[in-house]
Amino acid sequence: MKPLSVVVICCNEAHRIGACLASVSWADEIVVVDSFSSDATVEIAGRYTDKVYRHEWRGYGPQKGLALSYASHEWVLSLDADEVVSPELAAEIQALLSGSPRYSAYRMPRMSFYLGRYLSHCWYPDYKVRLFSARAARWDGSRLHEGVLIDGPIGTLKGNLLHYSFPTLEDHIATIQEYTSLAAGEPSRHKRPFLLLKLVGSPLVMFFKLYVVKRGFLDGVPGLVASVLSAFHEFVKYAKYYELRLSAVRPLEDKRREARPTEPGA
Repeated sequence: MKPLSVVVICCNEAHRIGACLASVSWADEIVVVDSFSSDATVEIAGRYTDKVYRHEWRGYGPQKGLALSYASHEWVLSLDADEVVSPELAAEIQALLSGSPRYSAYRMPRMSFYLGRYLSHCWYPDYKVRLFSARAARWDGSRLHEGVLIDGPIGTLKGNLLHYSFPTLEDHIATIQEYTSLAAGEPSRHKRPFLLLKLVGSPLVMFFKLYVVKRGFLDGVPGLVASVLSAFHEFVKYAKYYELRLSAVRPLEDKRREARPTEPGA
């Protein structure tokens, strides 16, 4: 079998990094890059690997690129601390690397555990490219929606990557707050005009896609909640972008007013 490096980035993930690393304990190497956790994350990671590095947070894309630079082997599996490799996916990866992989990288379906059940419709399959040849891969520089750029064809695996991102609704709402702020502040977005249609239409389209098209209603109450909060995510993102546009325009207007000549007698 071709040797495999697993790379994981984390910060304050003591409550779930153990399950993540245990699911890949069969790999030849595990690399963990921690962003100075204040909990027991580093201690727990040390039970599975001696390759634990600590670096300040740079954003999702740059941080994953840093983790990749520490990998010793050509084939790499990149995980987040809230993800677990299912036994089926582990067996599929091992079988693949025991032969001659046809592709430069492989995507896999990710299934989320939310409000007490796995969502097999509204957020599924949520394909992620996580297994790849380091020779053909590099992470982009995005601080939010990071993606691995692959030079070559991409295959598809069947086994599920299990996602345990939101233990509570409070965690989900806190993540919406964080991610929408990052998305609204992305430099590329500043070049686009604000469209009221996006503020109103994007949440409606998101809900219809998840709850109706992808049949999120079959996921029960968790599917309804996930679909509504995903739509809310879209609304807050565009509302924050509008707020940022206002804060950028107002100083310019104030400067113009100050620059106007004062009329005599005023």
